[in-house]
Amino acid sequence: MRVLLASFLMLLSVQLFAQKSPTLYLIGDSTMADKRDPEENPEHGWGQMLPELMTDNITIENHAVNGRSSKSFISEGRWKTVYDKLKPGDFVIIQFGHNDQKVNSPDRYTNPFTGYRYNLEKYVKETREKGATPILMSSIVRRNFNEFGTLADTHGSYPLVVRMVAKDLDVPFIDMQWLTEQLEEKYGEEESRSLHLHFAPGEVAYYKKRKDDDTHLSEKGATLVATLALKEIAKKDLPLKKYIKPTTLKKEIL
Repeated sequence: MRVLLASFLMLLSVQLFAQKSPTLYLIGDSTMADKRDPEENPEHGWGQMLPELMTDNITIENHAVNGRSSKSFISEGRWKTVYDKLKPGDFVIIQFGHNDQKVNSPDRYTNPFTGYRYNLEKYVKETREKGATPILMSSIVRRNFNEFGTLADTHGSYPLVVRMVAKDLDVPFIDMQWLTEQLEEKYGEEESRSLHLHFAPGEVAYYKKRKDDDTHLSEKGATLVATLALKEIAKKDLPLKKYIKPTTLKKEIL
C-alpha cells in the first residue's frame, strides 16, 4: 500500500512540475533554426524570435537545424535527443518539408506520401508517448513570384501530407503555408524582399558578395512569421496559448 501511495505521489509531483514548467521544443529546418551571430547575421529563423514573443513561464528549446529533413533529423540522432528529454506537459512543434524535397540528396529526400508521412507520424506518436503535445505545421513558402507577379508554389504535396497526418491522428495543425502566402502577397513582389535576404555587394558587412535568398528570413520576416504562428495557435485556443504575451496577440499583420 505504501509503495502504491509513494508511486502515486511521485507521479502527481511529476505532473504538477510539468504543468508549471513546460518546455516548448522546436524540430525542423533552417527556416525555424537559431542562427549564429544574431547581432551581425541578417538571417534569422522564425523559431529564434519566439522568446521575445512568449512569456518567461515556458522554456523554449530550438532544435531545428539548417539543411535537415524529417529523415535526416532522425538518422542523425537529433530526434532521440529531444525524445529523451520530453516530459508530460511539454510541447513539440514539428515543421519539415523544405529539405525533404531534395531528390539529389538521398540522406534527406523523402517521398511525401510514404517516408515523409511515416516520419511525421513517428514524431507525433512518440511525442504523445511521453505525455507531451505535438503541433504540426506546414512549411513556410518561398518568395517565388513568377513573371506575371503570381506567388507560385514550390512545396508540391508536402503541405497536403502534413494536413492529412494532422487530421488522421487528430493533431493540432497550423497552416504556415497559407499564413505566409498571405504575408508575401500582402507585401507584394518588391516589398516582400525585405522579409528575406536581399543585399547588394557591401550593403551589409556579413555578406561579402551580393545576396539574393528567397527561402530564408530576415529578422523582420522571422518576427512576422513567428507572430503569425503564435496568433494562429491562440486562434485555435491550443493549450500553448497561455504562454503567449498579450502584446504579441494584439499585433495586426494580415
